[in-house]
Amino acid sequence: MNRLTCLLLCILAAARPAFANDAAIAVSDDTREAYTQAIPALAETDRAKFLKGRALVRQVWVIPPSENREIAGLGPLYNRLSCIACHPANGHGFAPESAAEPMRAMLVRLSVPGKDPHGGPLPHAAYGGQLNENGVPGVTGEGRTEVHYRTHTVSLSGGEMVKLRQPEFRFVDLAYGDFPASMMTSSRIGSPIFGLGLLEAVPEGTLVALAAVGKPAGIKGKVNYVWDAELKKSVPGRFGWKANMPNLRQQIAGAMVGDLGITSPLFPQENCMLVQSDCAKSPSDGKPELSAAQLDATEFYHFALAAPQPRNNGDKQVKRGAVLFGKAQCAACHVPELKTGEFAKYPALSNRTIHPYTDLLLHDMGEALADHRPDYLANGREWRTPPLWGIGLAQKIEARAGFLHDGRARSLLEAVLWHGGEGAGSTQAVKDMTAADRNALIDFLESL
Repeated sequence: MNRLTCLLLCILAAARPAFANDAAIAVSDDTREAYTQAIPALAETDRAKFLKGRALVRQVWVIPPSENREIAGLGPLYNRLSCIACHPANGHGFAPESAAEPMRAMLVRLSVPGKDPHGGPLPHAAYGGQLNENGVPGVTGEGRTEVHYRTHTVSLSGGEMVKLRQPEFRFVDLAYGDFPASMMTSSRIGSPIFGLGLLEAVPEGTLVALAAVGKPAGIKGKVNYVWDAELKKSVPGRFGWKANMPNLRQQIAGAMVGDLGITSPLFPQENCMLVQSDCAKSPSDGKPELSAAQLDATEFYHFALAAPQPRNNGDKQVKRGAVLFGKAQCAACHVPELKTGEFAKYPALSNRTIHPYTDLLLHDMGEALADHRPDYLANGREWRTPPLWGIGLAQKIEARAGFLHDGRARSLLEAVLWHGGEGAGSTQAVKDMTAADRNALIDFLESL
């Protein structure tokens, strides 16, 4: 057993209270701006680039042609007008409350059976890989998604009852005909964008070691190997709900073209399928529309966003909840502590100890959370472990913030109760806790 594996085993076995993150890369801020702060280690000479990236993330993009080409490029097909629309205040998105409400911080991925040349999902010939609900003038949006809910009640020890809602999606006003029976769909809310640079700085070897390290019975975890568009090879994925993106640069460029219809040096083609003739004829402002300098600034902004420090570390209830978190085996996937390596892209993030509460691996979460849509090596039941750092502030920053990939969970307790598959044992442990212990566990999570 090598030294790294021994270290990871110790981390996995630990039932420890909320850690303090390295003060150079985390902030003690519990306001609505908690997710928007630069790391304290940001050099003054880098501040202009950070602010430029922030402006681009908050930018409301306009339809070309425009006199101001710096902010033109929206469409021809798109979901929202800005990045921040799906990541409010850099935080969690949310699902519609009813079929009448449009998706404001949510989208739907599409694919058909088979794989693209790099092993990723195969887009539909007419609708592509994502349902774009909006089009610029002269271009018809691809369709709309209605969200309907079925509810059921879960009983907990002590008589507590929790109502869970399960979304069902209906696709209406489809521009190119009904979806075929073979169409695979997957709904996704926007996920938080703070602290992501630190997650990119975690060495690939750590992900591989975390997948190999011994875990409690029934828990596995695997790396999703995905296509790196710049390196032209498969590498470990770590971003996105299915860990289907290798790095922040590709994640940003993919979201720009997929969500906003804005081309970039990484993805220079408009998001038009061959049958979408009006889309292909739509004017563009620049080839690409997002310049290399703009992509650099946006990437840097993501690198330099700080993670919030945990709060109430000394509180007895929080300490008790941390112990229960460990006993329920939550830390087997939500690994409390990781270390970054040498990170040439932004050396300020190198060799830091961080506490994101994730292993960045794929886990089988059971049939109730399955989307039945493969994504590279992720099957239809597997999802990446989402980081928990800062999660206690989510609904302070955005009152409607949802949890889990499709925002079905309206509270942290609901999110826990949806865990199946590899998480089923933890869910049962939480159900069997006394009400006082469950409250302590939630207090711990809310302290992160």
